[in-house]
Amino acid sequence: MITPRRWLPTPLLSLLLLFVWLLLVRSVAFGQIFLGGVLAIIIPLLTYRFWDAQPRLGRPLLLLRFVLRVLRDIFTANFEVAWLIANPWRRLNPHFIVYPLMLEERFTITLLASTISLTPGTVSANLRMDGKSLLIHALDEQDEDALIERIRERYERPLKEIYEC
Repeated sequence: MITPRRWLPTPLLSLLLLFVWLLLVRSVAFGQIFLGGVLAIIIPLLTYRFWDAQPRLGRPLLLLRFVLRVLRDIFTANFEVAWLIANPWRRLNPHFIVYPLMLEERFTITLLASTISLTPGTVSANLRMDGKSLLIHALDEQDEDALIERIRERYERPLKEIYEC
């Protein structure tokens, strides 16, 4: 017997695909809903086996707090970077920093790298081949150890708690 989980492995992705399809064609005619529904079922079925398993979300409320923290950090970092750019007499101190990872899951490492890159002033440049460290570029950093500790406390530890790694 075919279970719903077997023919619809990612229901949220399927709904998102259907919604995006309807936005692209700018129509909610029955034919477009039907075609979008077929695509929303077939695409995840054909691609699901290529995806990594996502770690279990252990503390969803902590995830909300994490997202709010990242949004606040993005907001404040935008002003800091704008101030650095607007003051041409101030010499920047750019650095490449090797950040040792505590995370082991590829999904959570990707979330951490994306979070670092979203925050203005830092860019996650490379994941080392051994998967144990990230190469990060900081636009203006005086103390490498302080940046490493700030990333660990603000982003990596909460991700470890959220996804129970």
